Amino acid sequence: MSSLFKKIDQWWSKIPTICSKLISMRNVTQRQQTRSDITKLWNTPAHLINRNPTYETLLYHVSEPLAFITFNRPEKLNTISPLMPSELQHSIIRANQDNSVKIIILRGNGTSFCAGFDFSNDLANLPSNLSNSIHDWNPGEDMILTTSKLTSPIAKFMSIWYSHKPVIAQIHGYCVGGGSDMALCADLIIAADDTIIGTPYSRVWGAYLTGMWIYRLGLTKCKELALSGEALTGKRAAEINLINKSVPFNQLEDEVLKTGEKLAQIPVTQLATMKLMVNQVYENQGLHTTQLLGCILDGSMRHTPEAMQFVETAARFGVQQAVKQRDAPFQDYSQADEKNRPNINHKFSYQQGKIKSKL
Repeated sequence: MSSLFKKIDQWWSKIPTICSKLISMRNVTQRQQTRSDITKLWNTPAHLINRNPTYETLLYHVSEPLAFITFNRPEKLNTISPLMPSELQHSIIRANQDNSVKIIILRGNGTSFCAGFDFSNDLANLPSNLSNSIHDWNPGEDMILTTSKLTSPIAKFMSIWYSHKPVIAQIHGYCVGGGSDMALCADLIIAADDTIIGTPYSRVWGAYLTGMWIYRLGLTKCKELALSGEALTGKRAAEINLINKSVPFNQLEDEVLKTGEKLAQIPVTQLATMKLMVNQVYENQGLHTTQLLGCILDGSMRHTPEAMQFVETAARFGVQQAVKQRDAPFQDYSQADEKNRPNINHKFSYQQGKIKSKL
């Protein structure tokens, strides 16, 4: 009997140790589950995890030493859908990780480079907090969405700026609004003469986002364009040094290829060093702070009485009517006559870009 009590005492004495181990095992499991949940929260969209993903809004093609990123929503003038900034960022990173690539070329399929954010379906394609409902708008959520480096489309546009490999933007057709904010992040910008580039949001429903209009133009000309939202042709944009060069449309692709192949003869480390030196000057001048302010003010400007009227018109009569009322006093953008619009026959297709580099 005494031996039985001894055994019971021995087992009893082990219970705290056993409980401690069980608790420890439970805590480890909980931490693993929590870590898994956090990983899911910040995961890249599933279709971007693959080594060679199939993008939904763009095409990616490498012809050494050039990488081509082609916006591929031609039926929507390559307007910016919620997914496009993430795919752009992913493809820029992909090109930077590819040792065979030295230069990145950014362009658009169809008749335009990018006609800004997608306003189609009466603004239904915008993220819910940007759809501009006066009843649902949360300024705090808007600030987080548009300024966070994790979620902001502007932060993803800036992958072009932070790419250590030079990016050449090949623009044609419409390059307006958010499309211009994105294109101006590139290191070199070459346009077709009849490209239309501008910020119609200067008149209602927006503010400068990447700030590149300011830093590329300087005070005098930028102030004029910021206040008027004037539409510029590619030729005029080159004349005022907003972009690097403008050429006839039928020379555009060859000019971009020639420029890319010329730069590709320089070591990547040298290109990255010189790009970093120039970029850092503008970083020191407050580029990031300008972008933060622009994104916050953009949210405010989407909720002024005039902005709400713009949205109400779009909801009741369609986006085309809202845009018509915005542009009519200036007779540009949607209301420009034919000679002041891009040539609708000037279309760009991905197959044109399947030209093997001469290097």
